[in-house]
Amino acid sequence: MNDSAHEKNVPAESPHPIVGIGASAGGLEALEQFLSHVPDHSGMAFVVIQHLDPNYKGLMPELLQRITQMKVAQAVEHMPVEADCVYVIPPNKDLSILHGALHLLDPIAPRGLRLPIDYFFRALAEDQHERAIGVILSGMGSDGTLGLRAIKEKAGLVLVQTPASAQFDGMPRSAIDKGLADIIAPAEELPDKIVSYLRHLPCVDHSEAEPILEPKPRSALEEVVTLLRVRTGNDFALYKKNTILRRVERRMGLHQIDDMRVYARYLRENPQELDLLFKELLIGVTSFFRDPSVWEHMKTAAIPALLAAYPGGKDLRAWVPACSTGEEAYTLAIVFKETLQQLKLQGRFTLQIFATDLDENAIDQARKGSYPGNIAVDVSPERLTRFFVCEENGYQVNKEIRETVIFAPQNIITDPPFTKLDILCCRNLLIYLGPELQKKLLPLFHYALVRRGCLLLGNAESVGGFTDLFTPIDNQSRIYLRTDKSLPVVEVDFPKKDVAITAAARKESKVIGPPANLQTLVEQFLLENFAPAAVLINADGDILYISGRTGKYLEPAAGKANWNIHAMAREGLRHGLAMGLKKVLRQPETVHVSGVTIGSNGGKQAVNLTIQAIDKPEALRGMLAVVFTEVQKAGKSSTRKQQTENEPLLAELHQAREELQTLREEMQTSQEELKSSNEELQSTNEELQSTNEELMTSKEEMQSMNEELQTVNTELQSKVDELSRVNNDMNNLLNSMEIATVFLDNALHIRRFTNHATHLFKLIAGDIGRPLSDIATDLDYPQLHHDAQEVLRTLVFTQKQINTRDGRWYKVRIMPYRTQDNVIDGVVITFIDFTETKKMEAELRRKPNEHNIHPI
Repeated sequence: MNDSAHEKNVPAESPHPIVGIGASAGGLEALEQFLSHVPDHSGMAFVVIQHLDPNYKGLMPELLQRITQMKVAQAVEHMPVEADCVYVIPPNKDLSILHGALHLLDPIAPRGLRLPIDYFFRALAEDQHERAIGVILSGMGSDGTLGLRAIKEKAGLVLVQTPASAQFDGMPRSAIDKGLADIIAPAEELPDKIVSYLRHLPCVDHSEAEPILEPKPRSALEEVVTLLRVRTGNDFALYKKNTILRRVERRMGLHQIDDMRVYARYLRENPQELDLLFKELLIGVTSFFRDPSVWEHMKTAAIPALLAAYPGGKDLRAWVPACSTGEEAYTLAIVFKETLQQLKLQGRFTLQIFATDLDENAIDQARKGSYPGNIAVDVSPERLTRFFVCEENGYQVNKEIRETVIFAPQNIITDPPFTKLDILCCRNLLIYLGPELQKKLLPLFHYALVRRGCLLLGNAESVGGFTDLFTPIDNQSRIYLRTDKSLPVVEVDFPKKDVAITAAARKESKVIGPPANLQTLVEQFLLENFAPAAVLINADGDILYISGRTGKYLEPAAGKANWNIHAMAREGLRHGLAMGLKKVLRQPETVHVSGVTIGSNGGKQAVNLTIQAIDKPEALRGMLAVVFTEVQKAGKSSTRKQQTENEPLLAELHQAREELQTLREEMQTSQEELKSSNEELQSTNEELQSTNEELMTSKEEMQSMNEELQTVNTELQSKVDELSRVNNDMNNLLNSMEIATVFLDNALHIRRFTNHATHLFKLIAGDIGRPLSDIATDLDYPQLHHDAQEVLRTLVFTQKQINTRDGRWYKVRIMPYRTQDNVIDGVVITFIDFTETKKMEAELRRKPNEHNIHPI
């Protein structure tokens, strides 16, 4: 567990939950499915974050307004977030939230790797805490994943669209693969899931102070802790009740359980829920260079002061407990490398970092050192280039930094600590532990650090009452220096873990155990003064342990320190030792090599070698013991006789040594050639790597632009569909009115016409764009073109009654064509058939004439 939550931060009081929705390519369809299923008067507010083209005016608000009764608006500065409203991020802006109000910020870069979803989700988590709700819908890439981790840290709710139902499954799969999704469902089902969760969410005031629980709820919570200990072997009894209670209530809300006793029974019946709850308690939210000012102070002050204490150089040791997925440990390694380069101390200092965590899955991920591309938000381009290798889906910490860090699973409460540490970086763990446990861990940290060692805590933590053990280097950065005050040896009663004691724990217990008794001291004296000299080595010849005085037989080789027995063997010993080791490795039996003559301090010394493969005890299996037995010098006559008898053997041995020397020289030459080839290949690899990084950068920019174009294309397609529907409605309206209509542009060329217009003009679809005067017509209206020009000039409509050559009559009306922007863009001519009316009028006039002809 490595969270950065400030328990003292108070979430903004908001009477309604705020739901952040992240969507990218293909997100419009998913958003429509989601918002169309939000219940009326749900009391929730929704903030939509998308990847938008910075130069394109978005149509998202009006598109979403068509499918929801809620008010949809584009976010503006200081806009308060109200219930039953939808807010959409504007183009070319990053969106944040503070105290329930939206804030717009200019993005760092207009294009490229921008992560607006991560940015808003982080702000939402900090502002709303456990009331924050994050939703990930269709989209490419991994934007939103880091923001969801921040929401999980604050005990908020995370929902993800089912990848199979998403048009682009990159963002949903990234969130699911990181284990961040609480609920996975199609977009149209997610609103009901949120409503059900909120309905069953317990209303508890989570303040910094430990909650005062009634006996029954407390008993149920203790039962949950007991079930966790039995299932996982880890005891959370001394963790802050506030932290555990929040996580438990969150799981209860997901399962719509209101009573903790019912949830405890549910845990007993469903062991897999215990595993999920355990993982929930271990959610580690971390990032590279978290709190940059702290790391800058480490680089400029704390680490240089530590190095200055060792003018001759030193191999330093560091421990990062609760390392989560490794970002903090790698950050420390990078900062240390940069400090060495800045002070020009490369080669004089090394740093070995031990990083541990309770979550074995997080440790496995940390060992790989692979992270998504959105770490570019926290890591500068210079550091990405120097300390990371560009991969297809992100970045991997380079080999130089990975080799600095050793990751291992560890329970800091029950397992023994690392010792002789120069740096101990334990950030944002103590805030989740109870006061009793904190009082036991801080003296443990004091014991683990060397004199003047450095302790780094989180910005919400302190050494409490142990000011006599640690003195602050920088209070604001929470960097402390270990004092020389010694503590009395006390028995630390940590919660026990139901696992066997490891070899490391046994070794540590020996270091701090009681002093040896008389028998142990006597045995040690006899071994040092009377037992033969011996060494313990592995199969490669590396010396693991030395017993007695071996200076006559072994000496350090010149150059870089090399603790290999082949390199340290004195003149005359190497050949016999090499032959004996090869033999014992082929046949694991004791091998004796007699009469080996060693050059020692200008003289000769005969020695017998005994090489034995060790089978027992189990801890030493596979190792080899080499025992040196000194041979006493014989008398003169005996020596001459022995030399005469051994002359042929010595000559043969000399020849064999010369051949061996020749083979070694040839092997050395081959090694140098291979080394040269390897350097050339490495140089080529670096060039290819540089090219690959440039291509990956171009790929990220292209992907970002592709997502923006996808969003624009989807919006435009939706707009085209809407215009198509409007066009169909207009065509049907005009055709149903049986009014012939012709639309002309400013040049009086045909722009459009209705079907009834073909009864007056010989029009076909190919005539669009031709002058109307070129089209044959049945109208007896030679002034049509002139009248249309006059209407364009004066903007005064005209209306006339015109007949056709076959006796039909039409009311012709010519009007200016105005756009929505009140711009004149041609004319509209309508032809209303009133032939029947004209006939009736003629008939009525004829009847009176008939009466005049035949008067009564």
